[in-house]
Amino acid sequence: MKLINTINRAVALVMLSGMIWDATPAMAQIPIRDPHTPGYVTATELPDGTIPSADAYGNFIIGPTHTPAPESVVHDNVPQGMVYRFTIDSKDSKIYPGIAKDRNTFGTPDPANPASLIVTTSHPAPYTRQVAVYVPKQYVAGTAAPFIVGADGPDNLLFTVLDNLIAEGKVPPMIAISLGNGSGDAQGSERGLEYDTMNGTYAEFVETEILPIVEKQYNVKLTRDPNGRAAMGGSSGGSCALIMAWYHPEWYHRVLTYSGTYINQQWPYNPKIPGGAWEFHKSIIPNSKAKPLRIWMEVGDQDLYNPNVMRDDMHDWVVANENMAKALADKKYKYQFVFARNAKHVDGATKRQTLPEALEWLWKDYKPVKY
Repeated sequence: MKLINTINRAVALVMLSGMIWDATPAMAQIPIRDPHTPGYVTATELPDGTIPSADAYGNFIIGPTHTPAPESVVHDNVPQGMVYRFTIDSKDSKIYPGIAKDRNTFGTPDPANPASLIVTTSHPAPYTRQVAVYVPKQYVAGTAAPFIVGADGPDNLLFTVLDNLIAEGKVPPMIAISLGNGSGDAQGSERGLEYDTMNGTYAEFVETEILPIVEKQYNVKLTRDPNGRAAMGGSSGGSCALIMAWYHPEWYHRVLTYSGTYINQQWPYNPKIPGGAWEFHKSIIPNSKAKPLRIWMEVGDQDLYNPNVMRDDMHDWVVANENMAKALADKKYKYQFVFARNAKHVDGATKRQTLPEALEWLWKDYKPVKY
């Protein structure tokens, strides 16, 4: 592990984390979707420029205008937390020693199973992971703080929004741990292995290899209460956030996703979960007892549609997120689903408009546990 200079929030740039597209060479032209398409969830269309209340549940349509929320920019009169940055090398991880696939390669569909992709160009490879830790000005040393873990970091927009929301009393003072991925994308890559695999390994990696470093290095105490822990991300980072909470609900109860990759992108192929994250809305959530999760989701009308060479009908991000909303509603989950007009995959303008409200909604019912 290599430490990097600590930076003050006052001089940090307001930047949107660059989420990686889950793309392949066969990417089709992306159609603009109508949120009122038959088969989609019934949703309330809000006046342009407005967003749903932090008290609202269910399905909403916003846009086409996406004006940044006031909380998405730095305000000099608001207490600003500290952001600490460090890097982790793959050699330091017992769980993820590192893989990569050759550039400009995708894979070949299994002739006997179009849902399975054969990737022969993936091999062991080292990586370096960036990590940023946000500690709010209001944190009281020695107290157990709620926290949020974010994928595809560092995400400076998240830190700025938290500064403002905490100062406004809209969310509790919380620590944010924004993790970079292990590089690459989709099947055969380190990022794909971490984010798209349908098991608890990534949450276990965070729990055993990241959180202890954060507590020791920056003299903070992280709550063990799952109601005080959230996971967030966009694209595969979004599906990763739900995977963390689904497989380890004893650790995480809150999930926030932009353009969640609830599609068939798991690799290696697992016959017990043949559709990867597509199985969340196809079989896993419908056939499982509801878990104590609170979930905020977004998808854009120009989000990804990528049939690719697999031709398995499980690579449509809009349909996947619409199906997720249906599955969550059927099981009576506490959720809010936003369909954004004039929005692309992990759309930056939409995130700057909605992230403050999304975070406020996510933490609305939080009550700290004293121990």
